[in-house]
Amino acid sequence: MKNLLNIITVILCVWLSFCCTDGSQKGLSEEVSFHRIQASSLFPSSSCVLSPRASNTKSWLHVVHRHGPCSSLSSKKARTSPDHDEILRLDQARVKSIHSKLSKLSTLTAPDRVSQSQSTDLEARDGSTLGSGNYIVTVGIGTPKHDLSLVFDTGSDLTWTQCQPCGKNGTCYPQEEPIFNPSSSTSYSNVSCSSPVCDSFTSKGHNKKCSASNCIYGVGYGDGSFTVGFLAEEKFTLNSDVLDGVKFGCGQNNQGLFNGAAGLLGLGRGTFSFPSQTVTKYNNTFSYCLPSSADYTGHLTFGSSGGLSNSVKYTPISKVRDIASFYGLDIVGITVAGKELDIPATVFSTAGAIIDSGTVITRLPPKAYAVLRTVFKENMSNYTSTMGHSILDTCYNFTGVESVEIPKVSFSFEGGADVEVDSKGILYVFDVSEVCLAFAGNGDDGDVAIFGNVQQKTIQVVYDGAGGRVGFAPDGCM
Repeated sequence: MKNLLNIITVILCVWLSFCCTDGSQKGLSEEVSFHRIQASSLFPSSSCVLSPRASNTKSWLHVVHRHGPCSSLSSKKARTSPDHDEILRLDQARVKSIHSKLSKLSTLTAPDRVSQSQSTDLEARDGSTLGSGNYIVTVGIGTPKHDLSLVFDTGSDLTWTQCQPCGKNGTCYPQEEPIFNPSSSTSYSNVSCSSPVCDSFTSKGHNKKCSASNCIYGVGYGDGSFTVGFLAEEKFTLNSDVLDGVKFGCGQNNQGLFNGAAGLLGLGRGTFSFPSQTVTKYNNTFSYCLPSSADYTGHLTFGSSGGLSNSVKYTPISKVRDIASFYGLDIVGITVAGKELDIPATVFSTAGAIIDSGTVITRLPPKAYAVLRTVFKENMSNYTSTMGHSILDTCYNFTGVESVEIPKVSFSFEGGADVEVDSKGILYVFDVSEVCLAFAGNGDDGDVAIFGNVQQKTIQVVYDGAGGRVGFAPDGCM
């Protein structure tokens, strides 16, 4: 009898040990594969939170969401809530423009009327409420410097701002700050039409035009926006750093959906981009942390000595779509809830991919998106699904839900760079009753994939032009 009791005791211990171990492993597996978040954290708060990383650097600026609690703007226009439908509509227009440009199916045009290694931080603010889903920074231009808010864009090269005079033959759209007046700056000069700089600019696909021997530029965008004016040189101030002779566009005929921003800071790979022009100072390197939500700030840093995260993982800039302005990526796999998706490598290699600060929602090849959506929905079966909205077709109603378990999503890039998307980069929130998967499929298998800015939240993204690589540091913005 005693032996029998001992045997039963041993069996019970083994069984209990197995159950406990199995349960702990299951819990660990779920912890590794899912984000557990409070549903309330999906929505911006009413208080301002400054970027902790930027506030620890020696030179930085507070830059805020124009419609968030950090904003000091008081105009009724600046406080208007963003229209998500408009944001997504413009996002789709931008994506179509990129696809068209990469397939060489279109040429953008614009009217040509005009009248006679150090490091600097610029905090970035979400400019999606400007109507384009972009981010903006404040830069000083001229002597004395004139602080202006510029959309920064990794898919564009030429930096430009609106300039006076805007009357007679030219027009300017409304902007928050006073329009830059070049006649009030002692460091401003037009680029001569006979200058090699003008010849170099016009050789990049622009027609050469002159006005009173001055070089004229014209740039058009996919949504019909454009800027035309004088190609000029000017002093730019980034916090305490002063950069002389930066070539930029002084626009006197500007139209479009820039909604309050003074112009654009071009961060592309072309000769006239800001990183290329400042290569001797910053070695063609910059990084940014985008605001994780409207109540946070982020920052943009030029140079590599501003505190790059130790966890940065690099991937080579892809040659698949070697177009000068864009930074190409090679996606080799996607993981959802800890399981690599069954997507043939040719699905990614056929389309190629780029990273873009101006695209909101990440676009994937149709076959890749279909697999991602299916697996994501399988892991979200406990939540009430709703109708899709605009370009987003997988949505949920979280009304009355206190906490949410979201399957983790990770991207694998060439060179061994595995990047886990933060929980804030997986969902796009309209309101509590409409929260959608923040990915969309392209219309064609050959359309380039785009790693958008929603998925870049909380990730420090490093553009090392000199090294020919792009780096990612998940949680590198904390």
